[in-house]
Amino acid sequence: MKITYNIHLIWVVMMLLTLCSYFVGEVGSGGVVSVMILLLAAAIKAVLIIRDFMELRGVSFLWRAIMYGWLSVVCLSIGIAYLVSL
Repeated sequence: MKITYNIHLIWVVMMLLTLCSYFVGEVGSGGVVSVMILLLAAAIKAVLIIRDFMELRGVSFLWRAIMYGWLSVVCLSIGIAYLVSL
């Protein structure tokens, strides 16, 4: 079954996530919750880019595992580094 999607809707979601990140920074809030919100927003945007803009939706499992594995390692490394630095 082929799932259809609207690339413009994906772009709007990415812009909303960017605005969310901007407002978290503008409010000046800090702490673990703010950093995790920013990291989650960045991870969601990265998943959308990998899946839809890089068109890795229908490729072999190996390519998807490499890309999502890389994303997981980077996000976990940033999160752990922030938590350790507290």
